[in-house]
Amino acid sequence: MTQKPILRRDDPKAEPLIGNVRVTRDDWLNVAMDVLISDGVEQVKVLALAERMAVSRSSFYWYFKSRQDLLDALLKTWEQTNTAGLVGQATVAAETITAAVLNVWRCTANPDLFNTSLDFAVRDWARRSGPVRHLLDQSDTRRVEALTQMFQRYEFPEVEALARAKALYYMQLGYDMAGLNETGAYRLMMTPEYLKVFTGCEPRPGELEDFTAYSLQFWTS
Repeated sequence: MTQKPILRRDDPKAEPLIGNVRVTRDDWLNVAMDVLISDGVEQVKVLALAERMAVSRSSFYWYFKSRQDLLDALLKTWEQTNTAGLVGQATVAAETITAAVLNVWRCTANPDLFNTSLDFAVRDWARRSGPVRHLLDQSDTRRVEALTQMFQRYEFPEVEALARAKALYYMQLGYDMAGLNETGAYRLMMTPEYLKVFTGCEPRPGELEDFTAYSLQFWTS
């Protein structure tokens, strides 16, 4: 029998799940992540998730030992997406520091590299959980270290590299947290100026074109 796919809540084609639909571990994770992002960790409850998917909560225990097991899986997904995505982009080979920063900024365009809403949800969760705060601190450290090493590869002195890395990282978090109603076209227009602020360098011909082509796959306006 063909299994009907589960659609995320934010999918415009989403419809209620009906009947005896067999759900997967990823279905539980996706819906839990939606709830974490929209309503906070306190609302990530097994019964509520089951009701949202119109399935029995007994299927939950095929995939997870407990609610805590699900929460741990959400944190693992966050680390594998956001921390690994940003660190990975910071280590991509590039001829110039401007190209390297543009590689990192691909995270702002592609949610598969960095899910901003998920990052904010985990930060909110960390305000009420010591263990999550510890994981977040470790993650922030890894991200800043990767950016610092990126600047150092282009012969920025150690302290300057750290300062530029922190300015780049925390500016991006604040920029996204502000929820500015900016179009993709406007952000692309400002990109050369931001590059000069964060690197002190002008991009080479072709670097901005490559970044624009990449970003427009995700920014529709």
